[in-house]
Amino acid sequence: MQFRSVLSGLDDIYKKLNEGKRLDRVDGVSLLQTNNLTGLGYLANEVRHAKVGDQVYFNNNAHINYSNVCKVRCGFCAFGKDLDEKGAYTMSIEQVVERAKHFAALGANEIHMVGGIHPELPFSYYVEMLKKVQESVPQVSIKAFTAAEYDYFAQIEGVPVETILKTLAQVGLRFVTGGGAENFSQRVRDIICPGKLSAERWLEIHRVAHQLGIPTNANMLFGIIETDEELIDHLLALRELQDETGGFYALIPTAFHPQNTKFDYLPQASAVRTLKVIAAARLILDNFKYIKAYWVSSGLQLAQMCLNFGANDLDGVVREEKIYHTAGSSSPQEQTEQELIRMINEVGLTAVERDTFYNVRKVYEP
Repeated sequence: MQFRSVLSGLDDIYKKLNEGKRLDRVDGVSLLQTNNLTGLGYLANEVRHAKVGDQVYFNNNAHINYSNVCKVRCGFCAFGKDLDEKGAYTMSIEQVVERAKHFAALGANEIHMVGGIHPELPFSYYVEMLKKVQESVPQVSIKAFTAAEYDYFAQIEGVPVETILKTLAQVGLRFVTGGGAENFSQRVRDIICPGKLSAERWLEIHRVAHQLGIPTNANMLFGIIETDEELIDHLLALRELQDETGGFYALIPTAFHPQNTKFDYLPQASAVRTLKVIAAARLILDNFKYIKAYWVSSGLQLAQMCLNFGANDLDGVVREEKIYHTAGSSSPQEQTEQELIRMINEVGLTAVERDTFYNVRKVYEP
């Protein structure tokens, strides 16, 4: 009786999972709408344990946002600036290289580079930037650019995105970020980012990357104007492409921060909403190994709670994250490895330092 009460309202979903059946759209919406948060966490944790064990990953990484100049200016973004706007900046290639060398000297093994859709930079800037960074810090993996940036590169060069990806892979690109996905609903995109690439184009670019052997992550923005159905549809679209290519590594659900955006009248996503989204992602995405609790967007304490709701990655040290902090994130701009290890071990899980490709560097038992 006690066991049944824990799963109150989730019995049918538990039965499906126990029989090895995939959850569908109706199931996903039920997960987001359940009042049984304890039962939801139990299910997500059981699935996480069965599929990927009790290891939680982090890496020693650093962010370089090479420019905040963006001609698209999505309504939900506080980071982008017009070319001549106060606070707009674009780093020289030499400045980017110096930051990469600085971070590598601190032990970073991954550099995460993204920016805006810059109206004036030529494609050669991006090619040279990756080339010089790779030459300067060859021991560091370069994870660079969002699908929106790749789409723009293809436009200004007048070539297929496959050509863009091949060119950048030749000079150091090792991994494609998950940014630009937001929510795949066209209704949502028309309101929050009408000038951005379509969901179909985002999926196409990641498909091409996977076909070329370049792994990618996938992001999902939540807590803005999406319905439960739209959020689940986003997850199902990712699951479908993963069935086809197997090229995704991690899902990164990111909570919307309204401060300094056009949607500053909206409340920030609640802790309960965040936990439900993490759990639903773990249960719907049965072909993803890694679900990130991105502490930069959720905060440290909530990210730690997400480890009991199916998440098994805390991202990393990060260093100098700017995009979420311009939107009012109160989390630190970087975190020590010791703190990440403590967060993981404190909930009884094993902390694992990884590289970009989830190769194990060091294990810290609780």
